[in-house]
Amino acid sequence: MIRPDLSLPIPDDITAAHFIGIGGSGMSGLARMFLDAGIRVSGSDRADSANLQALAALGAEVHIGHDAAHLGDADTVVHTGAIWPENPEFLLAKERGLHVIHRSQALHWLIRGHRLVSVAGAHGKTSSTGMIVTALRELGADPNFVNGGVIEQLGVSSSSGSDDLFVIEADESDGTFLLYDTSVALITNVDPDHLDHFGSEEAFHEAFMTFANKAGEAVVISSDDPGAQRVRAGITHPHVISFGFAEDADLRLSDVSTESGVAATLTLRGDTVRMRLGVPGVHNAVNAAGAVAVLTTLGYGLADAARAVQGFAGTVRRLELHGVERGVSVYDDYSHHPTEVRAALEAMRTIVGDGRIIAIQQPHTYSRTQHMYREFAEVLERFADHTVMLDVYGAREDPVPGVTGELVSGAFEDPRHVHYVPDWQQAADYTAAVARDGDYVITLGCGNVYQIIPQVLEALRADTED
Repeated sequence: MIRPDLSLPIPDDITAAHFIGIGGSGMSGLARMFLDAGIRVSGSDRADSANLQALAALGAEVHIGHDAAHLGDADTVVHTGAIWPENPEFLLAKERGLHVIHRSQALHWLIRGHRLVSVAGAHGKTSSTGMIVTALRELGADPNFVNGGVIEQLGVSSSSGSDDLFVIEADESDGTFLLYDTSVALITNVDPDHLDHFGSEEAFHEAFMTFANKAGEAVVISSDDPGAQRVRAGITHPHVISFGFAEDADLRLSDVSTESGVAATLTLRGDTVRMRLGVPGVHNAVNAAGAVAVLTTLGYGLADAARAVQGFAGTVRRLELHGVERGVSVYDDYSHHPTEVRAALEAMRTIVGDGRIIAIQQPHTYSRTQHMYREFAEVLERFADHTVMLDVYGAREDPVPGVTGELVSGAFEDPRHVHYVPDWQQAADYTAAVARDGDYVITLGCGNVYQIIPQVLEALRADTED
């Protein structure tokens, strides 16, 4: 893992940019924006993907695997924190004295001169960003945007627009969200995470206070999340709008219904409007309230903002249906924190009817699993009917002895509710064996757990044939 060095200069002019790890959702979106800006783009990743193929079709030179030769004649190299310091492309770029910048600095370069809306928070960033972007387009605007996931109805995670407005999902995991010159800051929640970087909850909260106080125009923040309220106490910004269920929220949610998606009443300064979303889950009603609050700070009326947000169709890897076999619906969700897992399972509970929820959980990073394995077990045991536990997706981290999926499964109070299966094919076969007509299977995790879905669907088909 490479920690970003934000003190390094960002070049004024970039002619040819090489992206190490170009296939990731965030990096591929940046690469697309660089292509839109007329910059020659090349990049590499460890495996082929739909993102790489799409970038190649747009004119990028993409490579599978990492090799110093892939650097070509690039004058700037963009990297993520997930690569290793021994990466040959990274080492050669340093040796040549090229501009080597973190992806957040590349995004900063793109944003220059725009009015920026930054969406930050431990959970809900991608959906909230997608809601703001799709609502702005519904309202006739044409914003630039870079999101952490593909917006369903747009089919992309980023796009260049003709307006002055730029909307981004701002990553707090490594503190780089403090780099941007934000005009309107949205804080969805401040649930402690990424403590491997920040070191303590206090430092995590202080980073959000700094993020909020730096905003040029306004801060929009949750009225309900305990962490957000601790941050709120340290915000000195003169223009703060709170949103949520709290009685004293500036934009208040009430009368929530979870039938046919989710609906809620929004009240702001005496005005009231009913909002109905096609995406399920109370958490999405809360995300929508935050998006509406942002839109009102940009000058739109409450009714117009609520109407525009209603058209949001979701983002890829957020309660995404992949197929139905033998009456069993198979979904995927990006959730990788106990709070997110609970929200996804609660949302699924509103649509599963009389069926059961079978969760296939892939813990993400050894540090998070070691720190939160009890919370994961508690949430999964309470909100899923059965859990199939895979092993940890280490991402940027080296393995930690004793930290496996079995650490989570062993924390279940009733071992009958969980089955630890590190082998993916065995996990798929086991899922098919226990699933019955009307059940919902959901893969959970921000690693590569979604890649087990074809095996699950095939196992369900084979079970039908048998």
